[in-house]
Amino acid sequence: MPPMDGVHAPTDPTSGTHCPYCAMQCAMRLEWRDGRPEAVPRDFPTSRGGLCRKGWAAGEMFAAERLTTPLLRAHRGAPLEPASWDAALERIVAGIRAARMAGGAHAVGVFGGGALTNETGYALGKFARVVLSTRFIDYNGRFCMASAAAAGSRAFGLDRGLPFPLSDIAEAEAILIAGGNPAETLPVMLQYLEAQRAHGGRLIVADPRRSATAAMADLHLQLTPGSDAALANGMLHVAVRDRLLDEGFIAARTTGFPAVRRAVAAWWPDRVERATGVPERLLVRATHMLAEAATAMILSGRGPEQQANGVANALAHINLALALGKAGRRGCGWGTLTGQGNGQGGREHGQKADQLPGYRSLADPAHRAAVAAVWGVPPESLPDPGVSAWELLQRCGAPDGIRALLVHGCNLLVAAPDLTALRRHLAGLDLLVVADPFLSETAELADVVLPVAHWAEEAGTLTNLEGRLLLRERQAAPPPGVRTDLEILAAIAARLGRGSLVPATPRAAFEELRRASAGGPADYAGITWERIKAEQGVFWPCPAPDHPGTPRPFEDRFATPDGRARFHVAEHRPPAEEASADYPMILTTGRVLAHYNSGTQTRRTASLAEADPAPFVEINGQAARSLGIAEGDAVRLATRRGTAVLRARLVPTLRLDTVFVPFHWGGRGAANLLTNPVLDPVSRIPAFKACAVRVERVTPAEGDDTA
Repeated sequence: MPPMDGVHAPTDPTSGTHCPYCAMQCAMRLEWRDGRPEAVPRDFPTSRGGLCRKGWAAGEMFAAERLTTPLLRAHRGAPLEPASWDAALERIVAGIRAARMAGGAHAVGVFGGGALTNETGYALGKFARVVLSTRFIDYNGRFCMASAAAAGSRAFGLDRGLPFPLSDIAEAEAILIAGGNPAETLPVMLQYLEAQRAHGGRLIVADPRRSATAAMADLHLQLTPGSDAALANGMLHVAVRDRLLDEGFIAARTTGFPAVRRAVAAWWPDRVERATGVPERLLVRATHMLAEAATAMILSGRGPEQQANGVANALAHINLALALGKAGRRGCGWGTLTGQGNGQGGREHGQKADQLPGYRSLADPAHRAAVAAVWGVPPESLPDPGVSAWELLQRCGAPDGIRALLVHGCNLLVAAPDLTALRRHLAGLDLLVVADPFLSETAELADVVLPVAHWAEEAGTLTNLEGRLLLRERQAAPPPGVRTDLEILAAIAARLGRGSLVPATPRAAFEELRRASAGGPADYAGITWERIKAEQGVFWPCPAPDHPGTPRPFEDRFATPDGRARFHVAEHRPPAEEASADYPMILTTGRVLAHYNSGTQTRRTASLAEADPAPFVEINGQAARSLGIAEGDAVRLATRRGTAVLRARLVPTLRLDTVFVPFHWGGRGAANLLTNPVLDPVSRIPAFKACAVRVERVTPAEGDDTA
């Protein structure tokens, strides 16, 4: 690690924090050795002293090239140049006023992120609605957790990613992981799966790839991308046929099963095999493994969720868990493996287009009145619900659309689908403002870039994948010239004459969040920073200081009006794009061990960048040879939206009809140059996990134009 200029000593050497990456939020602290910060694991109920390679490397982020002064572009086509904070803020305020003058309050949009703290996410939602009065705010969790959140809310009345502590995983006699690869995306979680296996538990993985997680499973169901609902419906068909249902649980704790029973009657095993590619014998074996276990779980990843049929895919798996009686009791349940560090908290307190703090609905008059009373504004002054993330971005630069966009906590030009179209939308804005610690791909396109503190330079809370609130204590002061997101929002609000409406410190924001969430589904009212630290996290809902928190919200009843879980008919639909003569293969995307999401942080971390320095495509070796592709060749992938050029990795772990591209890079190797922005009708999530693609070797005559 090179010497670091401007790194301030830790504010409190005994303070604790949590990893800046996935929703495991492994506990650590930073220790300064020879002036360099090093991550040291802390004992904690979730991570139990563990860190993955990204966590161990977290201190290296201090050595990455940082933004330490605002950057301004004099005009389109001009370069970004250093500027003062006064100049940057005046440019932003002038741009907001001009946009509002030309197109009204809704001509300004806000885009947030699932890595922001609860305090920042809460303030961002309030800023959009009471400072800007715009309905157009959404966040990158719409690209991640939206289908699971919608399905959980419909089935259980509440979206809690895992409605049980991680420790319950070890108590499940059987587990089905549908489209998830925690061995690479949540590595420290493997200790719970290993404990489950040590107790004699069985593991089933449904995934088009033989991932690192699938390789450790007792049974791998290697389904065709986009056939998830067919697989789950087929398993439920087998459960009905073989009399494996928990009729007592269905009668006592659920409603709506007769319609689902009729629907899955059409999914006999032979039909499922043709739809999914999973042999009938494996389908039957997997169903019996789940049903005959005394305790069992179904854990969903992004595989079934990031599709145009994502909500139905999730509901089909929930139906299976409910029909087998594997929900609402210890060692059982359906849950989703949250990806982003604050993916759970980020979707609870107002970053989503239709949402108010406490997981309240912006469309509900009573919910609007409750939050407006805390904010001291009339309920009717709050804007109506807006649109989803991709729909918001499509409005950028459009006639009568969004003219100014503020982006906090997301690298859109890597993370969003159909990047060629997105670049056009962003280029059509009158003002693009990006707040980021680094000059990301999106920041490079901005009119104003604001340098913000990163994870270790500000305090705040996050809510991990099991619904446990955690406290990140500040480990170091930010470099001179760098501000926090909260300070930036408060400064803009002040210049717009609304400064009293935005809390400028994390403490103030959390205390206000407690009041605003009180009485809502995600009730934080009884939680304090002191309590989080003393109790090593507190589970929501926690409505009062003497409430113990709720690690298992569905043990006695589900969060529906009658306390019963809801079955929903979940129809299988093929991917929005199927393979064709012009595009004969299916592309799926995902993460790899060394990198995280858009790679803005990990590609700037030396040891992680060295592990995987460039984008690549995995292709089944047999399929590659038929295309004349050898290991390491430059390969062009083409879809109906664009092309990407990457190096080929030949693997035996993929289906012959499928290729896999990680989504951590921008430039010519960006996976999202290819992906399909078609949306799920309920969650409005894009179809990242399945689109039709053509694969070609780049010939020497064409030159090596890999990213």
